[in-house]
Amino acid sequence: MKHPLRSVIIIGATSGIGRAVTERLVAEGVRVGIAGRREDRLKELQQHFGTERVSYRVMEVTEASATVALDELITEVGAPDALLYASGIGKQNPTLDADIELRTVETNCVGMVRLVDHFVNYVKREPAYNKKHKAHIAVITSVAGTMGMGPAPAYSATKSMQSAYLVALAQLSRMQHLPITVEDIRPGFVATEILNPEKHYPMVISCERAAQYIIRGLARRKRIITFDWRYRCIVFFWRMIPRWLWERMTFVRN
Repeated sequence: MKHPLRSVIIIGATSGIGRAVTERLVAEGVRVGIAGRREDRLKELQQHFGTERVSYRVMEVTEASATVALDELITEVGAPDALLYASGIGKQNPTLDADIELRTVETNCVGMVRLVDHFVNYVKREPAYNKKHKAHIAVITSVAGTMGMGPAPAYSATKSMQSAYLVALAQLSRMQHLPITVEDIRPGFVATEILNPEKHYPMVISCERAAQYIIRGLARRKRIITFDWRYRCIVFFWRMIPRWLWERMTFVRN
């Protein structure tokens, strides 16, 4: 099946959901620019699919040089139809190890803001974008961002921040009449390296299945992409729980 998007840049494509989305998009004929910290994995993807279909740049999203790498990818791929921010880290951290909390904030928040804002400013001055050809900006957040999860404070908070930032960005785009659409991708448990292999997680889905949901959502320009239906139901009901009661639900685990 040919995908309606012609070119996509994926930040955080070396593993997990980002890699699965990359593989599926390339299989559907999309030109993909990928970025991540591990060059061996980026090079592996390019060698497998070919340089005419995949370009890559090594990128550390917490460093200012990340925007240079993004510009280089854009030059190779051309004005992309979509930017997917799939880079993210998260751990259960009930001991509040400061290094874990701060690295989570830097990657999930600082990195996202740095690259998403840079791309927005690129779209503003790029004549290839207009009312008929809008740029998609999609960020993989999490259902964890809808409620604070005690065992993972920084992860929950950063995912909440990402979703709130996307709401503000969507509003700003309308205020400034920017040719931009915003997608908030909210998975539940996905079988990625983030999950602790020693723990049992409910309703886990594969990265490949997650990629199907994401690509289908991008094609339909869905504002919120939550998967699967079980998590949509869970989020609907737990949002009805009063804050005072949620904070006393000490049996909650993630």
